[in-house]
Amino acid sequence: MSKETVAIKSKKVDEVTDLLKAASSIVVVDYRGLTVAEVTDLRKQLRDEGVKMEVIKNKILDRASVKAGFEGLKDTFNGPTAVAFSSEDPIAGPKIIHNFAKTNDALQMKGGVIDGEVASLDEITAYAALPSREELLSTLANILQAPVRNFAYGVKAIADKKTI
Repeated sequence: MSKETVAIKSKKVDEVTDLLKAASSIVVVDYRGLTVAEVTDLRKQLRDEGVKMEVIKNKILDRASVKAGFEGLKDTFNGPTAVAFSSEDPIAGPKIIHNFAKTNDALQMKGGVIDGEVASLDEITAYAALPSREELLSTLANILQAPVRNFAYGVKAIADKKTI
């Protein structure tokens, strides 16, 4: 192998290492059997939520995961491998991939990383079941609004009763 090729591969390992370190959650999947349209749909859903999905060679992933301190991921790098990197919302990537896998049997989650810790498939599935950030904020707003709303209903009921 030429020095130029080694330099290119080394640069790619460094790029993937940076992606692994910067991500709040990572999901490793086997996409074998998905059609081009299905992969395009999955990528669009992920992109809309700020999640980046890349198909990366297993050897590069293997070296980058060791460099990033995620040696536990090495077992997931076999066969066709794609990796989804969530940098904004840590729940977005696992949730989208989990929901997509429910309707597309060809997509198989292999493992991943959540908040800097290598996670098993069961942990990622449990994480995907959590409500999204927007859902949590909506619930919080409803909870905070409820006492004021109930007070307003009470005052309105008293006012209606006195006018009768």
